[in-house]
Amino acid sequence: MAKLKKIKKKTHKGIAKSLKIRPGGTIKIGKGGSRHNTGKKSSKFNRDRRKGQSLSQSDYNRIKKVIN
Repeated sequence: MAKLKKIKKKTHKGIAKSLKIRPGGTIKIGKGGSRHNTGKKSSKFNRDRRKGQSLSQSDYNRIKKVIN
């Protein structure tokens, strides 16, 4: 009987391009709401969108399977 090859999981390229893994293992993500219609939003809101954000632990557990 022939041996079957192990099925390998593919990286989800859409997610991989939008996330960045930091050296400590945490994942950096961008905040939403900064692409368009920013003229009517406050300056504080727009400034806050420039900063990154860490992915929560519960989301990390879901996403780590598709970015390996």
